[in-house]
Amino acid sequence: MAQRIVRVNVAQPDEVTNALVALREKLAIPTDYPKEAVADIAPVAISVYPDRRDIPFVTIDPPGASDLDQAMHLSREGDGYLVRYAISAVGLFVKPGGILDQEVHARGVTYYGPDGSIPLHPRELSAGAASLLENEDRPAYLWYLHLNADGGLRHSWVELAQVRSRAQLTYEQVQRWYEGEGEMPDEVPPDLTELLSEIGKKRIQREIDRGGISLDLPEQLIEPTNGGYQLSYRGVTDVDEWNAQLSLLTGMAAARMMLNAGVGILRTLPPAKEKDYVRLRQVAVALELDWPEDVEYADYVRSLDSRDPGHAAFLNEAAGLFRGASYLPLGVEGKWDREGTEKPYAEHAAIASAYAHVTAPLRRLVDRYALEVCRCLCAGEEIPGWVMEALPGLPKTMAKANQRASQYERGAINALEGLILAGREGETFRGVVVEVAKKDDESSKSRGSVMLRNPAVEAVVTGKNLPVGKSVLVRLVSVSPEGPKFERVKGKHAK
Repeated sequence: MAQRIVRVNVAQPDEVTNALVALREKLAIPTDYPKEAVADIAPVAISVYPDRRDIPFVTIDPPGASDLDQAMHLSREGDGYLVRYAISAVGLFVKPGGILDQEVHARGVTYYGPDGSIPLHPRELSAGAASLLENEDRPAYLWYLHLNADGGLRHSWVELAQVRSRAQLTYEQVQRWYEGEGEMPDEVPPDLTELLSEIGKKRIQREIDRGGISLDLPEQLIEPTNGGYQLSYRGVTDVDEWNAQLSLLTGMAAARMMLNAGVGILRTLPPAKEKDYVRLRQVAVALELDWPEDVEYADYVRSLDSRDPGHAAFLNEAAGLFRGASYLPLGVEGKWDREGTEKPYAEHAAIASAYAHVTAPLRRLVDRYALEVCRCLCAGEEIPGWVMEALPGLPKTMAKANQRASQYERGAINALEGLILAGREGETFRGVVVEVAKKDDESSKSRGSVMLRNPAVEAVVTGKNLPVGKSVLVRLVSVSPEGPKFERVKGKHAK
């Protein structure tokens, strides 16, 4: 049955603004930076650092991004590769323990909403002096990642240096060039797409070989349109995946450095429990998907295509397989230092390797500290006291910040879904059931999640015999700040 359209799937700007203001107040998310914190930005003389501005770096980010953390340059080195990865040195502008530093710690991360971001650092830094903007001289932690012919990391090193990005590119733009559409500007190295695809594919193969997982899930986005905002889904391009592999490569190199030295901070994720794998196999059966007994989870997941409704439903379930991500400080006093205590899990199970957050210091507090640890280890310098003193408290600070960011981003989507669907109670829509929270019984309904394509909404649905991975007709029952609620409608001609 065709969806009955009553009004366009767009929320008006004033409605969105009011909803987001209320959400930020509820979550106590600061917006404007205090003047005294902005005034506390430290001056930086970048001329004291080695001059690497001759290297033609480029950035690859979403359209309109201004907080540019990373820039890359790729080249061949014998039968292998050299990845030079420049990361914003925003920490140089922040005086340890100062007013600005305290404000950054209170925020922890950048918060993203449909009306823009609430940056971790003042915009004078995040979109200015510390951002790796096109044709601007910037200080950066410059990583040298030497790879073998098969993409394996042979050696890594990092220094503080002066860099200059030659071009600010988007994922879609680079994807089109890779597919042979259009011509790259002269400022962009002509072998960019060739080397990015070669290195990216080899790093993906290494991820497969070590049992790492990358889920191909469509991302729900809030986009401005027609004077308002709408919801959409964005698929993952090849360039997204290859670019992500460079970030993972850098994080793994940093973790290796810190583990070898016994100091720093890792991003950890414990392995999934056996009962969760058993449950996923049951989900595959319910979706009528063929998951052979002799095929490992990682291999099976990589064979799926999120454009298929049944596959998307399975991947949605798989996304919840790994839980308990945290941070692990190294080289500081803690319960794991005492004799007889169990060592904490030090790897990131989804990556299947030790891993550290170092590639997004403009948007994530912990990266600033991990980067400085790695720089000091390479330079043979003593790690500053301000770093060592902060390490024990960073896991708690980041956990609080990440929880609040997740609540804000989910709350913003719920609010927009509500605004788009307000007044449309009783309408029917076609969607796919992607999850069922509990089994049916004869006396009660099941509760699950349904994904609509138009509008791009994922919301609660109730009904008997909810068929996971199948297309169903649903009726909008109610709209609230927690998001819309639907019920399954049986019958091809239900109204």
